[in-house]
Amino acid sequence: MLLREIAHSRAGDKGDISNISVIAYRQEDYALLERTLTAERVRVHFAGVVHGEVVRHALPHLGALNFVMQRALGGGVTRSLALDAHGKALSGVMLDLELDY
Repeated sequence: MLLREIAHSRAGDKGDISNISVIAYRQEDYALLERTLTAERVRVHFAGVVHGEVVRHALPHLGALNFVMQRALGGGVTRSLALDAHGKALSGVMLDLELDY
């Protein structure tokens, strides 16, 4: 199952940091997100794009996980030569992640 089937995302960026929140559509799906969507799994999913640490913050009362990804924007939004490889584009890539359950 693709992540987008049970969750949506919000994203932002500042400097060379991308911040992506993954929010379960239904609270009962949060446990699956928390179990399978680890910082390491996200780092591997973004291999070649994210060159720094990935930190996960759990927000169980919101049914959400927040990922802060360092060195993710090619030096920063204003310095990057990438075409729209910023927060919103990366959140779409996040939702393509295949979940093992």
